[in-house]
Amino acid sequence: MVREQYLTTTDESGALAPVSDYIYMIGIYGWRKRCLYLFVLLLLIILVVNLALTIWILRVMWFNTEGMGYLQVNADGLRLEGESDFLFPVYAQEIDSREDSALLVQSSENVTLNARNANGDVTGSVSVGPNQAEGFGQHFNISSNHDENLFYADANGAVVGKGKLRVTGPEGAFFEHSVRTPLVKAVLNKELKLESPTRSLSMDAPKGVHVKALAGNADVTAHFDIQLHSTAGLLILDAEGVRLPTLPVGEATSGDSQGMYNTYEVCVCPSGKLFISRAGVSSTCSERQDC
Repeated sequence: MVREQYLTTTDESGALAPVSDYIYMIGIYGWRKRCLYLFVLLLLIILVVNLALTIWILRVMWFNTEGMGYLQVNADGLRLEGESDFLFPVYAQEIDSREDSALLVQSSENVTLNARNANGDVTGSVSVGPNQAEGFGQHFNISSNHDENLFYADANGAVVGKGKLRVTGPEGAFFEHSVRTPLVKAVLNKELKLESPTRSLSMDAPKGVHVKALAGNADVTAHFDIQLHSTAGLLILDAEGVRLPTLPVGEATSGDSQGMYNTYEVCVCPSGKLFISRAGVSSTCSERQDC
């Protein structure tokens, strides 16, 4: 605000001459001044509240020179003590537990671990849910503490690295397709049973199939036919006695000139069928072709 004030002075001629004097008054008055003070007071209150909240957060979160509460920051990474809840995804290169405790990861829904490449695409995943566990990846490998391969699986097949694969279920193992193995052995004092309830059971080997029972019997039962076939060798039945209990028994006649009333011979047809024929001085298989 500028106010102009006029004063009268006397010049050399003795006449009165007006002299103008300007007085400048700078400031804010009235309602503007009250609004400015109110705004400054509001800013001061906000500053005090922010400072109090900051101190409260520091006290609640346990901030210190080493980290935040149970979370400590060191040269190797982060160390977290106790139990913690994560509401969003966690990205880490390596997660280790303490030397004297196990690492437990649990969730009310599921736990999913993803591995991504440089483009962000998922290259491997392991998900454990309430009803099932799923794994996604090109290879699956289980190794021992001594870096021995225990189990390996990929798109071509699965490999069990140890010397034995033991199935302890009461119903045994069920295979929908073929199985390749050098040895099939039962547990000590247990029976070994190979069964195909609705189809045929085939055992093939380039150098032969060896069936051995050290302390019991080896039984082969089939609803239709049992075929023992050797492409380039002999079929040897090496035992003290070979019995065919259900083979038809022939009847001897009293008019046999040789007197061999109760003597018979077992004949084999070209198809492999066995039958009996009354024995004579020479073979009688060619005379009675019961094929």
